[in-house]
Amino acid sequence: MSIRERLNLSGKTALITGAGVGLGRATALALAEAGAFVGIHYRRSETEAHSALDAVRALGADGILLQADLSQEAPANSIVDRLIARTGRLDILVNNAGDIIRRARIEDCTLEDWHKTMDVNMTSAFLVTKRAIPHLRASGNGRIVNILSLAVQTGGANGAGSYAAAKGALEVFTRTLARELAPEVLTNSICPGVIETRHHEVHTRPERMAEYRRETPLGRNGTADEVAMAVLYLASEAGAFTNGALIDVNGGRFLR
Repeated sequence: MSIRERLNLSGKTALITGAGVGLGRATALALAEAGAFVGIHYRRSETEAHSALDAVRALGADGILLQADLSQEAPANSIVDRLIARTGRLDILVNNAGDIIRRARIEDCTLEDWHKTMDVNMTSAFLVTKRAIPHLRASGNGRIVNILSLAVQTGGANGAGSYAAAKGALEVFTRTLARELAPEVLTNSICPGVIETRHHEVHTRPERMAEYRRETPLGRNGTADEVAMAVLYLASEAGAFTNGALIDVNGGRFLR
């Protein structure tokens, strides 16, 4: 099989959560360009999600918009069900939805903040994955890619400890699924470093972003497209012998 054939996703259906902006949008475009039909999930970013779908169609591919609050079981189930109703199959699931919610040291973190952070980052992935598993198995060549964070390694700097804990749980969830679902479904995770997206525009001061650039051996922060390329590898036949792995895409800022 040639390299082009290994990266070809024609005939595949992918579901990307949190795909209206940032890493999710870049991933939807990358998988679409490789030939996949993409389910673009969003919660609040309706305008951005429509823009992402327009961009997918401009590539000659197609997709569907799926709005839902994934912290609740019925809406989480519904996005899988609606995608299956449209395409009849699901081959690739990218659990990308997540947010810091609020920066606070653990001693200042409220129980409400803790629950919200776990729901957005971990419970959402659990609910969507659970609903998706039978369809991923039925494809005979399913893929799950979980998007983590550099916070898993740092413990969550600047008051992101609850976020780090949630993403750490998602890392363990990845290894559990890798054991339970292989060989029909391969499960891996990606740990992005500091990526220039709206996430950091909201949660990180510009001065700190400049510090991150100086601290990174490559001398810059990453782009969403660079993370999307790692997702493409894991979602395609190029990653056919990769299971239970965590791939760092961080410019060498924190090497394991």
